[in-house]
Amino acid sequence: MRNPPALEQLVEALRCLPGVGPKSALRMAYYLLQRDRKGAGILAKSLDQALQVVSHCNLCNNFSEQEICPLCASPARDRTLLCIVEMPSDLMMLEQTQTYQGMYFVLMGRLSPLDGIGPRDIHLDKLLKRAQDGKVEEVILATNYTVEGEATAHYVSELLRARGIQVSRIARGLPMGGEIEHVDSGTLAQALLERRHVR
Repeated sequence: MRNPPALEQLVEALRCLPGVGPKSALRMAYYLLQRDRKGAGILAKSLDQALQVVSHCNLCNNFSEQEICPLCASPARDRTLLCIVEMPSDLMMLEQTQTYQGMYFVLMGRLSPLDGIGPRDIHLDKLLKRAQDGKVEEVILATNYTVEGEATAHYVSELLRARGIQVSRIARGLPMGGEIEHVDSGTLAQALLERRHVR
């Protein structure tokens, strides 16, 4: 027996979410229709509204309801620093540290040739324009320390340095409160390589 066409369409729509396969999508659809129709309506309305009003900031490429997001519009931000992150969630994590007061650029992904994601897919043309605005003095690469993140950082740094822009990379090493005996050897090796003098 097949499900009603509208239910099948809902299941297919839910499968667009990361990590959601056919069974998970079917469970979600059943739950929304059987146990939380009100929640399903709110979800549908919120998604529709977000699709209508949320786009990208013209400067940092983060999600925004305005052409220039509040962070980029803030006069308190240091416009000489530009931190490049992969995703909006990375920006949020950096903001939570309350230690960085510069500007951002969100790539909305990372280079991944195996997944068909190339330089155009991560808005590098927009990044280059932003980095060469005459105000930026240093670009900080804060991509993840994954194979794709490292490849992205390397590619972006080569592009920027070829244009005379100073580039730095966020450090990596031991986590706060971490004990050496519990850290993997790769992280420990990197911590040794990236050691710095005590001030």
